[in-house]
Amino acid sequence: MLIAFEGLDQSGKETQARRLRQWLEWHGRRVESLTFPDYTTPIGSEIGKALHGERDFGPDVIQLLQIANRHEWKPRIETWLREGRVVVCDRYAASSVAYGEAQGLDPAWLTAAQAYLPHPSVTVLLDIAPEVAAARKAGDRDTFERDLAMLGRVRTSYLRQALELDWIVVDAARPVDAVHADVINAVATRLGPM
Repeated sequence: MLIAFEGLDQSGKETQARRLRQWLEWHGRRVESLTFPDYTTPIGSEIGKALHGERDFGPDVIQLLQIANRHEWKPRIETWLREGRVVVCDRYAASSVAYGEAQGLDPAWLTAAQAYLPHPSVTVLLDIAPEVAAARKAGDRDTFERDLAMLGRVRTSYLRQALELDWIVVDAARPVDAVHADVINAVATRLGPM
């Protein structure tokens, strides 16, 4: 199964993905973890440069690069899933929809552009207000992290997707342990007996 964590930067995706992985492994599951974008690939390197002002790509190009970055991992994800592993992703396809939609791109086009990626079995939205996210990281913020109005639109897109696609939504403004408990309870309910 593929489990995707979505949400604004500083919502706790990395922490909760790591903790979920530990919980799944404790229950005997083989788990692989990915973070998108993956800046170690050639496409990921271009994304990193764009997010830090070294490239001047339009929103459509940025999202196509993000989608291509996930496609770079598609063969390996499919292999892991065939082998019965759980794949836990810190960001996945919904990020392109949320960030692209927030910049005026058509969410249906962004969804269709990712139709051939493996689909998540479970998506967890760690919901947090942009102001709270910004307060958690004062320095070294990329282009997207500095634009609170845009982040508000990203959050709106995430919440719309969550409602339409029956995601798990967790209030991520609370202490890490409380968020973790809610994530585990919700994922366990969705996945059934371990």
